[in-house]
Amino acid sequence: MPALVYSPSYGADIGAHVFPVQKYGMVRDQLLASGSFEPEAFLLPRSYGTEVLQLVHRKDYLDDLLNLRQTQETMRSELPLDQPILNWFLTAVDGTITATAEALGCGAAFHIGGGFHHAYPGHAEGFCYLNDVGVASAFALKAGWVEKVSVVDLDVHQGNGTARMFQGEDRVFTFSMHQQNNYPMPKEKGDLDVGLRDRMGDEEYLQQLDEGLAKSIYDQKPNLVQYVAGADPYHADQLGGLSLSFDGLRARDRMVYEAAKQVGAVVVATTAGGYAVRAEDTAKIHTNAVLEMLEVWPQEDGLK
Repeated sequence: MPALVYSPSYGADIGAHVFPVQKYGMVRDQLLASGSFEPEAFLLPRSYGTEVLQLVHRKDYLDDLLNLRQTQETMRSELPLDQPILNWFLTAVDGTITATAEALGCGAAFHIGGGFHHAYPGHAEGFCYLNDVGVASAFALKAGWVEKVSVVDLDVHQGNGTARMFQGEDRVFTFSMHQQNNYPMPKEKGDLDVGLRDRMGDEEYLQQLDEGLAKSIYDQKPNLVQYVAGADPYHADQLGGLSLSFDGLRARDRMVYEAAKQVGAVVVATTAGGYAVRAEDTAKIHTNAVLEMLEVWPQEDGLK
């Protein structure tokens, strides 16, 4: 059965903003209402301290960020910066590392948070201060938990920070499938970048994904798949320009999970972006991603 990681501290007051900070609690509530999980299933992130951030982030940037300095590098986040917001991002890093540790025992974990893939080694960007996926991947490699990581980033926006972070790192394969005519501009160069046409729908999208998973998972045979499961390819997303349905997004999630399981990799999913007109729809997409994970790793099934 997959592990769930969640913190009630996720989502600080960021004022009038397109980012739906309430989605994290909504996902938890929807999962409880589904009857598939009990309250004790939601694990709190364990603390790994701030030194782990230096595995992928520059010391000068971290000094500014941790001291809440408004600099050119921190202001590129397009978010306010105060202690509650910083705590949210620090806890999200702990959450993705915790989910990675849990996945090693049970095969899969879903972090109801994280996926802040636009944060660069030396600056914030795109609503992201710290790249939790990058930190967790580097931590797992340094700790000897795994030898090979594939990052499968299916947010509608390219995972530019993660791509830059692992350029030249042979143990991490970065695959991003995103809308080409959307932020960021220009794109970074990852190991596999698939730019999609505007308004692409379910069938064509899933065909493209099948090819991407063949190269990023079946060919690479990683020990760990970090899945950035953004909800923003949804057809009614305010910051996206693709046209996926709820069913198409569920099929996407399942394809990633089944590919990881088939090669014997553990998978960690993070929520990343999602800006549907109705926040309930964004939460539903994330909730469905958890329920699909439960289908692939049912209660009696562990790491095999």
